[in-house]
Amino acid sequence: MWGYGSGHVDPERAVDPGLVFDLTSDEYVQFLCGSGYKMTDIRGITMKPVNCKGKKMKPWDLNYPSISVVFNPSNQTKFEVAVARTVTQVSKDASRYTLSIESPSGTVVSVDPAELVFSKVEEKLSYVVNISAKKAQLPRGDGTSVFGRMTWNDGRHVNCASWVLYKLTKAQAEQVRTRPEVLTVYPDQIRQLQTTRSRQFLGILNPLDQNNNSNGLIGILQASDYGSNVIIGVLDTGIWPERDSFHDRGLGSAPSHWKSLCDKELNTSIAFCNNKILGAKVFGSGFFAMKNEAKPLEGESPRDTEGHGTHTASIAAGREVKKASLFGYASGTAVGIAPKARLAIYKICWPYGCSDSDIIAGFDTAVQDGVDIISLSVGSAPQEYSSDPIAIAAFGAIDHGVFVSASDGNSGPSGSSVINIAPWITTVGAGTIDRKFPADLVLENGRVITGSSLYSGDPLPNNKFFPLIYAVNGSTAGSGAAICDSGSLDPKHVRGKIVVCDRGGVSRAEKGDTVRKAGGVGMVVANTDGEGESLLNDAHILPALSITATSGHVVAKYLAKSKNPRGTIVFRGTELDVKPAPVVAGFSSRGPNAISPYIIKPDLIAPGVDILAGWPGKLGPTDLASDKRKTAFNILSGTSMSCPHVSGVAALLKGAHQDWSAGEDPIGHDDYIVHNTGNSFSDGFYVNNISDVWGYGSGHVDPEKAVDPGLVFDLTVDDYVQFLCGSGYSKNDIRTVTRRDVKCKKKGLKPWDLNYPSISVVFHQSNRTNLEVAVTRTVTLVSKEASRYTVSIENPSGIVVSVDPSELAFSQTEEKLSYVVNISVENNEVPRGVKKSVLGRITWSDGTHVVGVPIAVTWDN
Repeated sequence: MWGYGSGHVDPERAVDPGLVFDLTSDEYVQFLCGSGYKMTDIRGITMKPVNCKGKKMKPWDLNYPSISVVFNPSNQTKFEVAVARTVTQVSKDASRYTLSIESPSGTVVSVDPAELVFSKVEEKLSYVVNISAKKAQLPRGDGTSVFGRMTWNDGRHVNCASWVLYKLTKAQAEQVRTRPEVLTVYPDQIRQLQTTRSRQFLGILNPLDQNNNSNGLIGILQASDYGSNVIIGVLDTGIWPERDSFHDRGLGSAPSHWKSLCDKELNTSIAFCNNKILGAKVFGSGFFAMKNEAKPLEGESPRDTEGHGTHTASIAAGREVKKASLFGYASGTAVGIAPKARLAIYKICWPYGCSDSDIIAGFDTAVQDGVDIISLSVGSAPQEYSSDPIAIAAFGAIDHGVFVSASDGNSGPSGSSVINIAPWITTVGAGTIDRKFPADLVLENGRVITGSSLYSGDPLPNNKFFPLIYAVNGSTAGSGAAICDSGSLDPKHVRGKIVVCDRGGVSRAEKGDTVRKAGGVGMVVANTDGEGESLLNDAHILPALSITATSGHVVAKYLAKSKNPRGTIVFRGTELDVKPAPVVAGFSSRGPNAISPYIIKPDLIAPGVDILAGWPGKLGPTDLASDKRKTAFNILSGTSMSCPHVSGVAALLKGAHQDWSAGEDPIGHDDYIVHNTGNSFSDGFYVNNISDVWGYGSGHVDPEKAVDPGLVFDLTVDDYVQFLCGSGYSKNDIRTVTRRDVKCKKKGLKPWDLNYPSISVVFHQSNRTNLEVAVTRTVTLVSKEASRYTVSIENPSGIVVSVDPSELAFSQTEEKLSYVVNISVENNEVPRGVKKSVLGRITWSDGTHVVGVPIAVTWDN
């Protein structure tokens, strides 16, 4: 503190500070009086006669925006002091400020009052800071100082988190951790990126016809003005601002709550930002410190050199671009979910990942800048909330009314692989849309095996079959041939043939480069059993397609039995109106929640397979150095793609209902769980397998229903605090997450008491007496008319569910009603053996609105 005082200057926040500490010249005079200066000395400073008023003030009574007091253990017996401060509100709106305190070591600090309520601008209020200590608790040695801090917060005028990045040895880190003014110390980690027909597939009504004339359809786009007053903060790899997806034609000036500027690209005169891209900032100190590398030149620019950030930003909020495609695939009009929403770009990710400290800095800055939504397609393995920097930073964002959506990971279908699992984060899994890019492997025996591909080059000759070879049989003496690793194939065995490569190990496009260099004419990428039936597409540099694990076994049998196996590949372009859709993507991470089994994650799914979106101008569609093609759009798959769909939907909802808070967001309340054939969602990893809540959460996002959901489940920051209390977190751990002193309101809190739009309870197989639980939920009517909702129940297997009351009668909008869900074990029959879950659902309906609440009951062994 002796080095930085109150902190680093922040011009944008200083223009709207909320509160100020007024000081007049006379107060400085009285400070000099209280500091023991003689009248002649004071006159020498002030250049005028002065009068020390009455009882001399103490020097710490100056109305300064910091407090410093001195105790002298050698000649003091009482160590107490009261310091008064007066603040003036300079914001235009009435405000309520609450207090958090970090006491210096060995002292007790209290403030009276602990809340300041301002009714108008320029109103002044005072408070007293009482500082006390016991002699035995004071530090020994002359000149020793201890530091603390008190923070007034009205939910707007304060940082969301205070973090400092230092490169420390392990011993230094442990020493810093023990200091009382340090909340906690984390080792920096590298997180991974979770890598357009979407809007039409989502059912979003377009109020304009093909000639841009009104067609009379009124939906979420028109209600929100396409998201024009909403700012989405995208934390990713940066952006390519010249893309047509990011033009600002027809957009007005930045929304009034935007408070920041734009980082410029070094050594250029490029106007990086406009009324679409309001800001673009760079965070790389943590990543390059961990790599022990100097930051490269591109590290000083928010320009995207990886592609991921440009892609996700244009999914969320890209402007309409006609005649878009990837080399003819998915051709049509590309447009983001909220095309008029503004973008704030925070470049936190680099080749090979993103560091925790850069992610946190991005969160903190985004909240200070005034974003409404944070979109984060990044993550790593689940951690306890008190040791998960993303969960902590996201809590700070939610505390300031910022909605946070994040990808659920690409580690499906493994159970409990879902990431970004804090209940204050909207966690998004991935599903397919009704579009495919089919390609056929035609065997000489007449068998046709349909796979998928984005190859756009010259096709193989018609009516000609080529020798087929499994990569292992065309290998050099080295290893890695099965996966077609670089240099693993022998041209003597491969030239002129179609090579079958196992998926995995290296990128699919890189396999094609290896086959091409060895003289192969084509390639088949066959899923192994570990990849199942879910296919991923690539813009291959030679004729190639991907096939499922089941099809891979068919090809393997053909290769083994045929003396002269031959085949060819036929590409069939873009296919629309595919059924069934959506299907839960095989790669999309699955629940249950590894940290909080009482919170169902993911929350929902959104389109994340084969998504066409913007791409940087200097990158090819693959990650190959040999790929010199350039494209304005690329097709990618991943929960990285599904997350910005929900970010865009959240922007539309915010635009349509600007009075709704982040805790009132109805995303996940009215989602659907049947695909376009009317049956339950399939699991894309398996053959003919039905998915469940661990794959899709509450269902698939449905924007038009979300804009008029009927009922919402309100959640406040204090609700999340009580959830942490009920989950058994210590006060220190809760303080680490919330950055405030907290009070657990009552004993007996259960984690399932959080007013979440799903219910998950756990019974232990060893406990055969306590086989009932009651779960309360409160819903708020957001429809304009009085409504009567009745409930229907789908019981989990072996479980009896009842709801009291079974009918909710609302008389007016914003009315809140509660109900209790009683969950009991049928006939007290407790299963034995492995951990298992049974699933059900309750559904409230008023005849127009349908609000589903999934139920999971887990038997833990």
